[in-house]
Amino acid sequence: MSRILIVEDEAHLAQGLRFNLEAEGHEVRVIGDGAEALVHLLASPGAHDLIVLDVMLPGRDGFDVVGELRRAGEFVPVLMLTARSRPEDVLLGFEAGADDYLPKPFELSILLARVRGLLRRHQWMRQAVEAFGADAAVLVPPDTEAEHEPVVFDGKTLDPKALELRVGTMRHHLTVMECELLRYLMRHAGTAVSRKAILEDVWDLHEDTDTRAIDNFIVRLRRYIETDPANPKHLLTVRGVGYKFVAEPD
Repeated sequence: MSRILIVEDEAHLAQGLRFNLEAEGHEVRVIGDGAEALVHLLASPGAHDLIVLDVMLPGRDGFDVVGELRRAGEFVPVLMLTARSRPEDVLLGFEAGADDYLPKPFELSILLARVRGLLRRHQWMRQAVEAFGADAAVLVPPDTEAEHEPVVFDGKTLDPKALELRVGTMRHHLTVMECELLRYLMRHAGTAVSRKAILEDVWDLHEDTDTRAIDNFIVRLRRYIETDPANPKHLLTVRGVGYKFVAEPD
């Protein structure tokens, strides 16, 4: 039985989600205030397998809640719900550390499918930790094993299974979207990739969007990878286009 926390201030929606998730066999708790939810989560790390988190909340909004959780080292999967479905808001949610994002109104079947997917990933993580210890990589299905193998470049290692970037003795925990962005750039190493292509291929956003929103992800990855983030050698800006990844700079 998975333990799910719903953070939603619309009582009818929260209770409807609770009813359907309990019907799926999950243990569900509901909190209607962002500040209260954050206090509860920080006081009870590991108490939940998934958080279904609304953005517009009293107390603290969903962006604040997930951001504080990630800064505290809590990486429980988070599915964000919001009526604000602009692409910029989707990116803001991912930047804060959300794992998935669903705009309102949504089909119940779609939400349940997203929940199942996030719970599977959390279960793989838990199995790995139980079997191999806290530093274990996340278990992945056999048919995607090769896609998730560690990649080494210039003495650094990206481990997609563990959502981790290792640079010397430092270990940087990545969000799902940080990892996906870096993997995408690495797959196109040596090629200038446009911001528009990144938005479409990594985040599946096809509407007109302020593509500069992606720059914050690059800034954060540079802090992890580059010896001097102000003068990057791996994640290069291509003026007027986007970015280029260089695995082994001269």
